[in-house]
Amino acid sequence: MSLLECVGLTKSWGALTAVDNVDISVKPRDVVAVIGPNGAGKSTLFDLIAGCVGKTAGRVLFCGSQVEHLPDETLARRGLSRTYQITSLFQELTALENVRLALQASSNRRLRPMFSRDFVLQTESDATYWLDRVGLRSHRDVVAKTMSHGDQRLLEIAVALAVKPKLLLLDEPTQGMSLEETRSTVALLKSLLDEGDMAVLLVEHDLDVVFGLAHRIVVLDRGKKIADGLPSDVREDPAVQQAYLGTHHAAS
Repeated sequence: MSLLECVGLTKSWGALTAVDNVDISVKPRDVVAVIGPNGAGKSTLFDLIAGCVGKTAGRVLFCGSQVEHLPDETLARRGLSRTYQITSLFQELTALENVRLALQASSNRRLRPMFSRDFVLQTESDATYWLDRVGLRSHRDVVAKTMSHGDQRLLEIAVALAVKPKLLLLDEPTQGMSLEETRSTVALLKSLLDEGDMAVLLVEHDLDVVFGLAHRIVVLDRGKKIADGLPSDVREDPAVQQAYLGTHHAAS
């Protein structure tokens, strides 16, 4: 059974169709990358799945239930978490506080008027663990806005992972990173994925990242899905080479 199933997903604004009758499935432990040229509809697809924009047609099923009408916080509690193309953090809070807030918000104890001391200590311990997993333990008391861009991207990943999602949507996780930061992030994501049962749907412009992480690749062009398969098959697909990869990259 698929964890995520998008069926005939379509989003139009007047005469512009950003996502055009797209089908995508993600099974448990899958790592699926969505690629395509600028304007292909990748970010709109993510926003449709996460319920940030309303669909024109189609369905989004998560764990067998239709979910595109649900708010972000409900989706998160059901096991769907995401990062954003533009880093989304509480900039005035520390790294620890950002992760701890995610843990508190996802807990079934979040509605109590006063948290117990044990609960506060547990969420602090769990937040420290996730900071450690992404290499930011030494930044736990650093205010987010003073951190480097690469470290902020890692912090956002820690926030997303802390709620232990069944499916993680990663939107351009290495955008703006240096080559060394990108390599380190790819190694980190590989180790995290090898350890758990989480599935990932990834949008990424860096093809080295895509081919280094993805089990399967979906290619969009002008809102339409033009390929869906193993990385080796997608790399050799003439339609993909023409629309996105280019002859030089395909031959290399």
